[in-house]
Amino acid sequence: MTANYTVVIEREDDGRYSAYVPDLPGCTSMGQTRREAAANTREAIACYLEGLLKLKRPIPKPRASFPTIRVKAA
Repeated sequence: MTANYTVVIEREDDGRYSAYVPDLPGCTSMGQTRREAAANTREAIACYLEGLLKLKRPIPKPRASFPTIRVKAA
């Protein structure tokens, strides 16, 4: 199975990066760098989906997207 899920990666106050997958509740990871957080999240997604398959639960379809919106404040 192959799917493309949106991943949100945020820099924490301590300099590390946390990541979560909006379409897969509870699927999160961290890393010392953005690249490491992304790699760890890829592994977390694979484990999450494998768990759903073993439990014979439906696999959520990717739906989330995060556009950038320009705002001008007065």
